[in-house]
This record gives sequence, structure tokens and C-alpha cells, in this order.
Amino acid sequence: MRLRKGRPIAVGALAVAVVATALTFLALPNAEAATLGSGSYATTNPAGTTGPTGCGSIATNPRQYVTANAPAGAVPTNDWWSSLLFKRTDCNYALPLEAHPMAFKPAADGLGVSYTTDAAISGTATGVGEYHFPYTTEFTLGVTGLNAPNTLVDGWTDWTVTPSWSDGARTLKTTIGHGLPFVYARTSGGNAQLTFGGAPAVWSNSGARVGFTVRGHDYMAYAPTGATWTVSGSAITSTLAGKDYYSVALLPTTTSTPAADRTALANTYGQYAHNHVTGTRVAWSYDQAGSAVNATYTVTTTAREGTGSGTVLALYPHQWKSLAAGSPIAQTYVSARGPMKVLTGLGAFTTTTRYQGVLPEIPAVADSSGADLSTVGGYLDQVATGDPLAGFGDDTYWTGKGLGRAARAAELADQLGRTAQRDALLGAIRTRLTDWFTAGSGEAGRLFVYNQAWGTLIGYPASYGSDQELNDHHFHYGYYIAAAATLAKFDKAWAATSAYGGMVNLLIRDANNPDRADTMFPFLRDFDIYAGHDWASGHASFGAGNNQESSSEGMNFANALIQWGIATGNTAVRDAGLYIYTTQAQAIQEYWFDSANQNFPATFAHNTVGMVWGDGGAYATWFSAEPEMIQGINMLPVTGGSLYLGYKPAYIATNYNEMTTNNGGPPTVWQDVLWSFQALGNGDQALANLRANSGYTPEEGESRAHTFHWIRNLAALGTVDTSVTANTPLYAVFTKNGQRTYAATNLTTGALTVTFSDGHTLTVGAGKTATNGAYTWSGGNGTSNPPSSPPPTSTSPSPSPSVSSSPPPAGSNKFFLRSGPALSTTAGSAATTQTVTAANGNWDGNPHNPVTYTACGITGGTNGTATQFTFHVDAGGTVGQGIQARVSYDFTGGGSYGRVETYRYFATDPVAGTEQYTQAVGLSSATGTLSAMNHGCVRLELWNAIGNADTTVRVDASAANGNQSALTIPYTVA
Repeated sequence: MRLRKGRPIAVGALAVAVVATALTFLALPNAEAATLGSGSYATTNPAGTTGPTGCGSIATNPRQYVTANAPAGAVPTNDWWSSLLFKRTDCNYALPLEAHPMAFKPAADGLGVSYTTDAAISGTATGVGEYHFPYTTEFTLGVTGLNAPNTLVDGWTDWTVTPSWSDGARTLKTTIGHGLPFVYARTSGGNAQLTFGGAPAVWSNSGARVGFTVRGHDYMAYAPTGATWTVSGSAITSTLAGKDYYSVALLPTTTSTPAADRTALANTYGQYAHNHVTGTRVAWSYDQAGSAVNATYTVTTTAREGTGSGTVLALYPHQWKSLAAGSPIAQTYVSARGPMKVLTGLGAFTTTTRYQGVLPEIPAVADSSGADLSTVGGYLDQVATGDPLAGFGDDTYWTGKGLGRAARAAELADQLGRTAQRDALLGAIRTRLTDWFTAGSGEAGRLFVYNQAWGTLIGYPASYGSDQELNDHHFHYGYYIAAAATLAKFDKAWAATSAYGGMVNLLIRDANNPDRADTMFPFLRDFDIYAGHDWASGHASFGAGNNQESSSEGMNFANALIQWGIATGNTAVRDAGLYIYTTQAQAIQEYWFDSANQNFPATFAHNTVGMVWGDGGAYATWFSAEPEMIQGINMLPVTGGSLYLGYKPAYIATNYNEMTTNNGGPPTVWQDVLWSFQALGNGDQALANLRANSGYTPEEGESRAHTFHWIRNLAALGTVDTSVTANTPLYAVFTKNGQRTYAATNLTTGALTVTFSDGHTLTVGAGKTATNGAYTWSGGNGTSNPPSSPPPTSTSPSPSPSVSSSPPPAGSNKFFLRSGPALSTTAGSAATTQTVTAANGNWDGNPHNPVTYTACGITGGTNGTATQFTFHVDAGGTVGQGIQARVSYDFTGGGSYGRVETYRYFATDPVAGTEQYTQAVGLSSATGTLSAMNHGCVRLELWNAIGNADTTVRVDASAANGNQSALTIPYTVA
């Protein structure tokens, strides 16, 4: 669960009020800190803050609700059964436990059992709506006379839990779990007992077996051999022939199932009824050559009688669609996640999931005019100017959002060879992460605290229940880990375990620890192993079970693990990320999107949900009823790990069209996120939407630079091609108009040859991203074996810059020439040169292959002066060269240049060293009149008008370097 900005909306009868705890920033004079490499974390809370809260002494003793048999180490949270431990609503028992196919609710007399097959649907087709398969007790499984004061947890494994009851004279222990159609029971002090709301409808009672029907659902109870069942009034009991075990199975029958088939199923299940499940465990592996993740789900059984093994398992859609071997029986169960198929007699099953790759960022495609490259460069200038994290909150979530935005821009700047901007962004990321990863004496904010009682790491200031409810740790920390992964590619010393890498790994261990032997944190806290996706709510104390809203922020965490693991050589973390990523990508398509239209109830009037609940789903969020946010919350943040959203291109149109229908028109908020999603299915349309709506307000975690780059390049690349894989984790394949583009990233120190499953190969230089099948922009993005025919290009209107998100500082009308190319009010730190290609003809007055520099977001009036510039240029030892400049002014940022000034070309000399090209050469032509700017743009174009050799212009020079190339515009900038 997560509340973002604004007030929570009601989710049916499940609306909750979340009261934020005010954080008082006081000194920590007695704070204790533990060092980890160069970093550190606190072990006591900042004054005025708390950790997890609940009933009784739960804050300091979460094990008050476990028995002595429970595993040692940190208790699990964020699971389907977490309300057994947290008990925020009911201090004695728990709220419904949505295991699937059954649901359960502990009570004083035992375990309530429910199987709901009819969905309760509310809301409207175009507004907030939800569906639930609500818990309704069909019978209670227990022991005669049991009246326990509470329910404890006797143990747990990867997807099972064992609740325990005792009233001093009688005991009951049951094992329940995901995919288990059995409830396994151990008893003492009384007879086995099944109680009903009225006289049970018994359809079979023979020896140790009794079959009964409740609400049209068939069950069979299995007692030990030699035992019998007695039906009396509203109860069915058995002495168990002096034994202490029995089980009850839900049969996958319907009201139309013939009696003979029902009996046959009961007999099949009966073969495994006394093979009690006593352990479950997942293991995964990455097949790099085949680009697949294999996951084996193993069930340990203990034969209570006989020597049998094997059991019955019900598989979710994301599992049975990836089943490596095994044939499910014909009958299925109804569940909130769709039909569950049944395997009988197995002790394990394996899924094989194709891995389609991720990238640090999508590749940049050829820009023949240079205009789009210039636009992105201008936007990058704005992101990299000043502190890119300024304006974001100091809590863990909003700090993460700021880090994510900066990391996206840094990846983009690196790809385009804009090293000065990249390094500025990396510097800001390094500074902020180092601050959070150091718990200094007296520090009360921007620090992490390890809570030993709960086995969790909490960042303060906390937000959205990340402290008291242990909500959303994977959401928040995924941004930190992703930013650290970007930084690690360029600063391996900082990322070393002996430096700050240990703190990054600590965040990973808290949110989704892949190491079973690590007792500091639970194994895979937030990831529900069998359900295939994360749970955001830490306590699960809702009538509808647990919940998660932003599946895409969960995927951001998984992608961060892949990127961090590769950047630091940690294959265990990488492979855990690959397992979570591939599994959850399928779960999202099934349970958030239902892209195959098989899992949502037939009468549910939506094609997507904003939230998945244990017993259903809701077209809603915790913070907004706007369709853009309901759907967009499962799309952001947009990164090179978001390509999974493009696996089903046809569904993208279905999703986007629903948003416009429910919104009554195109998006008015979060347009950049929604267009970025749309671009994965129809890049040309998304690019047209972007160009036509240049005044949009960016989503807080996005930048104009990244949105323009993402959409513009997907318009050229096309859609994700899921038919081709590669033998490296960092790759992607795109298709447009029948032409494939292959992309891969190499983070090693040597060249890498990547082989794709269709036989294509791609050589990638050390530390580079390369493409084959499309030309790339200039800069750090290398190319290999370009095609003989032109790559796919966008057919959208000609490029036009849009309003900058970060305008120049007030009073700054002097712009320095920076690599990229770009104009920036901030000078560079290390001088370099930009090449202007040879004219090879006469292009006087007519820009030919220009290098284009742009700055946008300018507001101010004219100051009565004229354009001034000084460009330090050099043609080396060549003669007959002439470089020319044109300066254009767009007063509103809409793409129309109202004033265009073309200056005479400057004849360079053949003497070594730079020369100064200034406005003193005079105007060759000028059109239009200067006017006040309102979020306007200035564009500088430099090209060679004459000559057969290249010319260079000096860029990125600092004041200390001297000879700074700069353009001063005749405006007083507001």
C-alpha cells in the first residue's frame, strides 16, 4: 500500500484513513551507528519518530505472535498472511488470508475457510471501479471445544504459513498456502471438527472420508485410515482413530460436474491427503545463452501415514503459461487472479520464462538534421544546471524520485557524449547518496536506521508508511539502487563494497533479500514468490487482503538489481533481479493489465486496474481518481527497464484508449508518462502528441530531455521484438516496418560480441551501448555494421522544441557553448572541441550539416542591445575555409522562429591556434523583429560555408581554461 500526494479515495468498503506521523528533526546525541565500508547506518531512531507499530508490544517485539517453533531471524512482512503477525486491526486473530484458491480467517474456534467464485463488482465503466471475491466463511476447521484467545504463527516457508491455536486444553495447527487446495491439520485435546452455519450438505460419508457441499463448492475431508466421520446438526466430527492429523481438500468441481467425476477427483486427491506439506522453496537460475530464467518451485511433504510423496498444486496463470513440464488436469479453480490449473502427484514444477532484456537507456537513432539532437541537448542543459535534486522532498520516496530523474538524464548525457553534463549529474547523485549512506553523530535526517527487532532498514524521513507499516520499501529503495547502478558504471571506487556499495547492498537485502542465510532480513520481503509479484502493504490488515498499486515501481526495483549486479559484478544480485523481473513482468500482464482478456471477471468494465488486492483488483489509486494517474501509476518511472510494458503492442492501444475514454479526452496530467507508454506501441503517434502539446507539465520524476529522447527514438525504432533474444543481460531488439534494430550495452573493460537468437551478431565496445540496424547519434554511443539502406525514421511533423522545464536563472543572458551540443548559462569545466564538417561546396547563407545549439525556457524582454558572440574556431593548417553562424529566436517556444539573424562567414587562417569569430563580421541577412520572450528559445547554428576541410569550435571551456565560446542574447532574462 502507498499513499502519494493528495487524499486517498475510497476503495469500496475498504477505504482507510492513514495518519501521517510528524517528523521532528532533533539531534541524536546518543545515537548509535554501525559502519559498513565507508558508509554507516544508525541503530536507534531519530527523536520523534517510530518504527513499526501495532497491538501490544509489537513495536519492540514482533515475535510476540510466534511460537517457539517459528524460524529464527527476521520475521516476514509484506506477505499474503502478514496480518497474522502485524495484527493492526484485530489484536487476537487476523483478517482474511487470501491464499488462493481458498481464503482463510482465524477465529477463536479454529480456521474459517472460504472459496468465493462469484465476483462482487462495483463502480462505473468510466470511473473508479473494483472487483472482489470477498471472504465468506463456508465452514470452520478446528477441534471440539477449542476457544483460543489468539492465533500464533508456528512456522512459515516460501509460500505457506502454519497458524497455531491453544486454549490450554486443546491445540490446533494448520498449514495453508498459495496454490494448496488442501488444509492440513494437527490436533490435540479433542476431536477433529468442521462446523457450519446450518446442517451440512453431505454427498459422501464412507470410512475415513466425508464429502460435503457449501454454496455449490465441493470439499472432501480425509481422516486417518480406520477413522470415521460423524454428521450431527451443524457439525461433522471425527475421533481420528486416536491419531492427531487430518486434511480437507477443496475439489475443482462446479455444479455441473457429474457425480462420478467428483468422486474420481476425490479419489485422486485422496492419494496425497496425508502427505502433509511441511516446506516450500523456490530456486532460480539464469540461462544466459538461451536468455531465459528457470524457476523451480519445490514442495516438501511428510507422510503422516504410509510412505507416499507428492501433492496437489494449483498454478496461477503466469505459472501454467510458462510451465516447463507437466500436464494439468482438465478442471480448474476460480480465483481473483484468473483460472488456476491443477497438477497432481508432483513434488515440484519448473517454469521457464523468456528474458527479453533491459538497457541502461534506449539507444538514440540517426538525426539527419541535427535539430532533435539539439532539442535534447537544450533540455539536458536545463536538467544538469544547478542541483538536479532541488525541489524534491527529503523523505525516502521523493528523494528517490529525484535520484531517478537525475540518473535518467546522466545515462542520456553519457549516450550522447555530453560528458560535462553527465559528470555534473553523477556528482549530484554521488553527493546525495553519500549523505544518505552516512549516519553521522547528531544526524536526524537523510539516514537509514536498522531496526533489529523487525529485521528491517528504515530511511528517515520516512513516507507513506515506510516506517510504521513497512510499506513500499522496494518502491523507495529501487530508485536509490538504480541511481547507484548508474554511478557505479563511472565510479567503481565509490561502488566498491568496501566503500558505499555495502550500503546499496543493505537496501537490497532489506527490500528483497536473495540470501536465505542472511538473518538480518527476511528472504524476499516484498516479493510474493508464488503469486509472482510484490506486495506494497507491510501488514496486510485489510478486509480484501494485501495490496499493491504501482507494479511498475516494483519493476524499477527489479531492473535496478539487474543493473547494479552487472555494474558491480554481483551475479547473485543480478540473477535475483532477473528472477523478479521476468516473473513479475508476466504477472503484470496477467493481473494488472489482463492483456489476454482471460482473468478479470467478465462483467468488470475495465481493461486494467490501478491496484491489485488479495481478493481482487480496483480501477483506483490511493491518491487520485484521475484516469491518467490510475493507469499511469503502473507505467512510471520510464527507464531502460520499462521495455516489458511493450511486450504486447496491441494491448497498449487498448490501455491508452481506455484512459482517453474515461478521461473524456486526451490526458491533461502525466502526459509524458502516458505518451512514453503509448510510444512502446505506436511511437509515431506518441511523438505527434508530444510535439503538439509542448506546454505540458512534466511528471515529477521525469524530465523533458528524457521524455523527448524516449519518444523520439521509439518512433524510429518501433516496437519491442519479443521473437529475438540475446546472450547478454543488457540488450533489446526493436522492429519497425520489417526492419530490426539490435541494441546491447557492454559494461566490461573489453570489447564484447553479442549473439542474437536469429544469428545476428553485434560488437560492443567497452563501456558503450551499440546498435546494429540503425545509425546512432554522435557521442558515446558507438555503432557497428550500419545497414546499407536508411534506418526507419519518423514521419511526424518537423521537430520543434517545447518549453524547458528549468529556465535559465534570472539575469543570465550569456550562454556558453557546451558539448552535446548545447547552450548553457553554466560554463564547462574542461575545454574540448566540437567538429564542424567540411562544406565541400558553397553554402554561404544556407546552413549545411550544421552543428546546432539550443536553449529554451527563456522569459524576458529585449534590452535594446544586439546579439553578441565570440566563438573560438580553428581550421588547422588548411586554407580557403569559412565558418558561418545563424542565430534564431523563438519567442514562445512553440517552434516558430520570429527573428532569424545570419552572419557573414568568417575566413579562418592556416595558422595553428584558435581565432575569434564574433558578431563584428556583420549581418548577412536578418528577418523578423525581436520581441519579448515567454518560455522562448534561442538557437545557434554553425556550419562551414566554404572549404573542403573540417573546422573545430572550442566548447566546455572553464574560466580558468580561457577562450570560452559564448553567445549573449539581447534580453533581460526574468
